[in-house]
Amino acid sequence: MKSTNLIIAVIGGLSVVLFAFILGNAYTFKYKTSNTVNVTGNAKKDFESDLVKWSASYSRKSMDLSAASDQLKQDRELVKQFLIQQGINPKEILFNAVNINREFAYQSDGNGNSYNTFTGYSLSQNVSVESKDLDKVDNASREISALISQGLELSSNSPSYYYSKLEDLKLELISQASQNAKQRASNIANEAGSSLGNLIKADLGIFQITGQNDNEEYSYGGAFNTTSRSKTANITVKASYGAN
Repeated sequence: MKSTNLIIAVIGGLSVVLFAFILGNAYTFKYKTSNTVNVTGNAKKDFESDLVKWSASYSRKSMDLSAASDQLKQDRELVKQFLIQQGINPKEILFNAVNINREFAYQSDGNGNSYNTFTGYSLSQNVSVESKDLDKVDNASREISALISQGLELSSNSPSYYYSKLEDLKLELISQASQNAKQRASNIANEAGSSLGNLIKADLGIFQITGQNDNEEYSYGGAFNTTSRSKTANITVKASYGAN
């Protein structure tokens, strides 16, 4: 009987020691896993657009479809020659298909009956330019309104500016933002008397492109400015590091 009680006491004692060991390791693991440094790295760069896209439209209206078509052809030639005179490469000039609409005027008589009257054919065409010669396209977009004095019904859009090496720029900024995050985390760990451990997690922020020196706000889905020739790209990286 005494022997049995002794065995039970020994087993109970070992159980208590084992439980204490497991519990101690659990707290140690919890402490280690919670000993992290969370930072946000940032990188930005100013750059110049190297590609411009611009478009304009012109139209003619006539009761006779053939007459309207002939007038539009003359307008097309005037626009083409003007752009070439501005130094734009003819291969960079694109004319879209002609749009033809039949237009009506809706009226009513004295008895309240409504009817419509055919007022003519309206023909319109778009012209667009895509070029790396930004200065020439900028100048042409400003000066093309001079053709209005020659009888063209013309509407010019503002140029849009792009960067052809955008993917390379993104990779460059991601690398810089990651290095910035690591440096910040290292500084925090050193100031706290610890050393920086391995990277635990990293999340890439939204790529933002805004106009230089513009008070343009970032967008939740990512800003993508096309109205400014001079732009600023910005990206963030959120990172978590272990600390020893």
